[in-house]
Parts: sequence; structure tokens; C-alpha cells
Amino acid sequence: MQVSVETTSAIERKMTIGIPADRVEGEVEKRLKEAAKNVRMNGFRPGKVPMHVVRQRYGASVRQEVVGELMRDAYIEALGKENLQPAGYPRFEPKSMEAGKDVEFEAIFEVYPEIEVKGLDELELTRRTATVEDADLENMIEQLRKQAAEFEEVSDAAAEGDRVTVDYKGTLDGEAFEGGSAEDAQIELGSGRMIPGFEDGIVGMKAGETKTIDVTFPEDYHAENLAGKAARFEITLKKVERPSLPELNEEFFRKFGVEEGGEDAFRAEVRKNMEREAKGALNSKLKQQIIDQLLAKNEFEIPSALVDQEIEVQKKDAAARFGMPEDSALQLPNELFKDQAERRVRTGLLFAEIIKSEELKVSDDQLKAKVEELAEGYQDPEQVVEYYMNTPEARQQLETVVLEDMVVEAILSKAKVSEETVGYEAAIKPDERPAQEAEEGEKEAE
Repeated sequence: MQVSVETTSAIERKMTIGIPADRVEGEVEKRLKEAAKNVRMNGFRPGKVPMHVVRQRYGASVRQEVVGELMRDAYIEALGKENLQPAGYPRFEPKSMEAGKDVEFEAIFEVYPEIEVKGLDELELTRRTATVEDADLENMIEQLRKQAAEFEEVSDAAAEGDRVTVDYKGTLDGEAFEGGSAEDAQIELGSGRMIPGFEDGIVGMKAGETKTIDVTFPEDYHAENLAGKAARFEITLKKVERPSLPELNEEFFRKFGVEEGGEDAFRAEVRKNMEREAKGALNSKLKQQIIDQLLAKNEFEIPSALVDQEIEVQKKDAAARFGMPEDSALQLPNELFKDQAERRVRTGLLFAEIIKSEELKVSDDQLKAKVEELAEGYQDPEQVVEYYMNTPEARQQLETVVLEDMVVEAILSKAKVSEETVGYEAAIKPDERPAQEAEEGEKEAE
């Protein structure tokens, strides 16, 4: 077998492979003889059809099958011989396929880029830790009480925080518009779910009253035909319900997994969960700092095959996240996901190179420590640990997370790092980054 390799770009290779004619024709003849044993044809007994007839009828299709398989096998063999690592599938382009002559074809494919990670000692990072103050804890407990509130119908005028049931009819210049009317709509006043001015217009109304209000749709409203338009709504208030917050008692504590220890244990559990949440958010932000700066200092060409694979993954993720049929998500334009996919591929390649150069390996002790940390937020931590440590797929995902943590620590050991303490609210507040990027979080380098 003859092989020659041409470098057509930093990551593209064109491999020309020649397969000797005797190897091709020998395999074709072998398969035709095997086929002849089972060929049934009018005028001949089974297995007695003359070879020239078998060759005439089946020779072309058998040869096509043999050539296809030999091309694939020769390509794989050539990769090993030339010590090349392809990124994705090749494109085969035949050059000579004539019967009785050597088969020659080109395999065009991408390879993984050679990367030397630069600028680790130039990264300027801020590692933050969070404090959960008593006021933060009180605010969180109040939120938990509101989430568990039970609504009771009242005859009072509607106030902010109440839940109301209304019928409404909207018009633009006296004409009804699509989506502008509803019956028995439930609205929590002060939630900001409706357009500005709508909820305020209901405050002070009592059940049974009808009122007309004038409001203006925001300029950036999602429906372009309504954006910036003045509208009039006729609202009939049918019911007012006021929230009744639960008491801080044993029944309330049990809803959050606190069976013993009373209010002190409950407060301690809530504070621990807040500290865990803040730590996770700050770790994610630190990782984004690293990725942003690392990508800025390391530009290189990436295989389109890897980007295409990542786009497919993101489409499936989008289908799961938004409840779309997977087939529908796969029809979405690739351009919607391309920038994000390229970012994740670049990050993954850089992290992989750091893992290789630093010789990072995950130990069982590190795996167990990580899964125990993750399991703290569950009611049955032992079951979570058991699942991750003994389920191959889950264990592999866990190893990826631990490796990423190790990469971050390796980078921090070389970078310029300053320390900062922030409050709980600042810790959990999302960075002002594009929404699509912000959703990546811990998935960046999987």
C-alpha cells in the first residue's frame, strides 16, 4: 500500500492512498466464489451457476462493496502508519477505480491542532469568597416562607402582593388585538409579569369592580406589532386572594428536610445551603474569568468537524431545556449555535492540553471527595455517592468535573491572583455577559 500525505492547512491533511490491484481483485474473486454457492438462477441448479455468469451479474456491485471496505481499512491503516489523529470523518475522493488496475484515492480530513498554551503567567484573576450575613439569612427565610404561602380569599381592596383573578379585554385604537384578552387570569400584583402600569391599575380595586386603564407597551416588547403602542384595557376583578405566610414551626422545617433541632437547626441548614450556592456561583465566575482570558491569549484554528459535533450537542440540549421535540431542534440553523460551539471547542482543547502537559490524573479519593461535596444538598447523600461511584457514565461525568477543577487550580498556581470578599447577593448575581454564554456555566469544557 502506497501512502503520501500533504499538509493543506494547519489542521487539514490530504492523504493519497494506493491499493494494489491484486489485493482488490483477489478479494472480489473470493467474494464472488462465496456468492456463487448460494446464487439461484433459472436454468441452473443451486450452486451450479457458471462463474462467468455470476461475475457478469454481480461483479460490479461486489467490486464496489470491496473497494469501499478496502478504502476504509486502508485509511485506518495509513493513519497508524503516519501517526495522525483525525478530528472527525474523512472525505474520500476517488482518483483511479478502473477494474484490473491499482485503486488510488484521496482522503481529506482534519487533525487536532498542535497547541502550546500561552500566557498562563499573564492571567490576572480575582478569586472571591462570599460571606452570608444575618440579614441575608433573614431575607432567604422570608423568601422561603413566601414560596410556601397559602392564599386566602379576602373582600379587601387588592394590594401589592395579593393574587387576583381577572378578566381583561385590550384594544388598540378601539380595535381588539391578538393576545389582548383573557378570562380568569391569575396575576400576583407586584410580580412585574404584566406590562408596566397594568398591575398598578388593579391595586385598590375590589372583587366585582370593572375599570378601564391606559397603558403603553415597552419599546422592546417581544411582539413588534405592539412595541411602543398605547393600549386600553377593560379589567374586571373577580377575586382577591391574600398570602398567609407559614409559621416557623416543625411542620415548616420538615418541608426542607430538617427533622430535628428546631429553628436553630433550620437556620443552620439554610445558611449552609446559601454558602454552598454562593461558593458554586463564585467558582463558576472564576472559571469564566480564566476561560475569557485564556481564549484571548490563545488563538488557533479548530476543526470544523468538532464544531459541528458540538452544535449537534447544543441543539439536543436546547430541545431538552425548552421541551422541544429533538427532531425539531435539529432543524434549527447552525448559525444560532456556532459562536458558542466554537468557544466550547477551543476551551476543551486548551483544557485537554493543560491536562496533558501537567499530567493531571483523577484519584478515587478525589472522586469520592467531590461526589460527597455534591451530595450535601440531597436528602439521601449516601445514595447519591453510591450512584456516582458505581455507575460508569455518571462516574465519567464526575471525573470530567474533577479534572476541570484540577485544571483551574493548575492555572491559578501560575496566574496573578488577587483575593476579594463579597456579600451573598453579589456572589449569586449573574455576570453581565451575553445570555447564551452565561448559560454555559460548568458545561464550558465538557
